[in-house]
Amino acid sequence: IAEVTAWLKSYAEKAGLKGFVLGVSGGVDSAVVSTLCARTGMPVLCLEMPIHQDPSHTVRSTNHINWLKQQFPNVSSLQVDLTKSFDATVEAFNEAENQVTPNFLAEANTRSRLRMATIYYYANCNSLLVAGTGNKVEDFGIGYFTKYGDGGIDLSPIGDLTKTEVWAVAAELGVAQEIIDAKPTDGLWAGSPSDEDQIGASYPELEWAMDFIETQIAPLGGGAASSSIDTIVAVVGKKETENVERKKEVMRIYMTRNRANKHKMNPIPVFETNICR
Repeated sequence: IAEVTAWLKSYAEKAGLKGFVLGVSGGVDSAVVSTLCARTGMPVLCLEMPIHQDPSHTVRSTNHINWLKQQFPNVSSLQVDLTKSFDATVEAFNEAENQVTPNFLAEANTRSRLRMATIYYYANCNSLLVAGTGNKVEDFGIGYFTKYGDGGIDLSPIGDLTKTEVWAVAAELGVAQEIIDAKPTDGLWAGSPSDEDQIGASYPELEWAMDFIETQIAPLGGGAASSSIDTIVAVVGKKETENVERKKEVMRIYMTRNRANKHKMNPIPVFETNICR
């Protein structure tokens, strides 16, 4: 906690910016990041950005922001209801191609990208850095984020922490137990199903898979990138002795998402002109 707080402050000072802005969702990741940013003593703007959300769904985020303000006088907040903006945007998209049947994935990602644009608006207006709230498994394991949505950030305070570590940091920071206990969800779908329901595996399971790749597959030569998913799953069967079938299933889920989302996690490919010069 002390190290990341110092890192945040140092980064902002070197960038010549005043502080930080981020979206606060009521989940543990944004609660931890907002608290870490607040500990720097620099201005922190917390944004609530509901889109077709019942006020009761934002209670945790509102409670957390109020708690932050009580602890840190450098914290301020705004609630920007993006429902009308989202509806108008989707309506314009659909009218352009006479779309009748909604594309739920496209609309979900549009919610995230609209929130990103909002955060950057306030970042530009107030000379603030956009603090990311993604953890290690989401950002570098399975790519569980929206490209240029919640993946559009200036710096990542918890990008090298697993979800289990985030929960531990949250407890140490004094984050409300209701937030720590809440089922993680991206909040982009009607009814907000949990991350585990959408992914098919829990965060501890995904952390096991990520660690297995790093410790058991990488040393084999070539690593996971040159091995088929079936080959990696077979190694799980040989190495593991407990809950083997479930671990095989989790590994298949992990690797399938990892490979499908490489375009999010890897740097943007650039055509090298020296190839043809």
